[in-house]
Amino acid sequence: MQYSGKLEYAQQRKIRERNTALYRLAHWPIWIWVFFLAPGPLIFSLFAHGFGRGNLAWLIAVLTGTGIAALRGSLPGSEPRPYILRFDEDKPNPLYRRVCYTFAWSAVLTFALLNLSGLLIAAATGHWYMQQIYRYAYFPLCATILMLGAIGVLPRVRPSTKGEGTERRYFYGSVWAVTISQALLLLFWKTLPATRAASLTKLAIFAASLLLMGFAA
Repeated sequence: MQYSGKLEYAQQRKIRERNTALYRLAHWPIWIWVFFLAPGPLIFSLFAHGFGRGNLAWLIAVLTGTGIAALRGSLPGSEPRPYILRFDEDKPNPLYRRVCYTFAWSAVLTFALLNLSGLLIAAATGHWYMQQIYRYAYFPLCATILMLGAIGVLPRVRPSTKGEGTERRYFYGSVWAVTISQALLLLFWKTLPATRAASLTKLAIFAASLLLMGFAA
């Protein structure tokens, strides 16, 4: 039977040729947050003791660096015009995208893995060692992820953008899974007592949230 519906070819669809100022501005806070999280022990100190001088100095440095990069169009989303128009395009992945998404992966993975490790130890022993974990394990783990980004094996950090359509799903799925799970963990950290049973509950909630959100993505 002959198809009688309307045909629409991909090349006939109008594609956004320029990013608006609001669109470019909206991406700046995302990268502020990504790079602000980079020094893990400093962020641990923020949650443990409050906003200190070190946090302020680092925030100023991040605001300055990312602000300059955004003005130059060297942050993902801040470009004057979209770099990727179709998700199957085989184009060189610019260095600034590879650097930014490598640090984004580091922010996603390091905090989730270290917090999960701390919960496992607390549930098994009844003692918390989060400060020691962040002091001694953060930078080796972070360096490993940065190395994986440097050799181009992380999604959205590869030399080519050809797999962008699939890789962005892995990236955003991981971001949402970790963000929601960390928020739940913080909520129960504040509301449940510091007991071994409560640690088991927090571990179960955190792990279940990561698994369910990851599966849904």
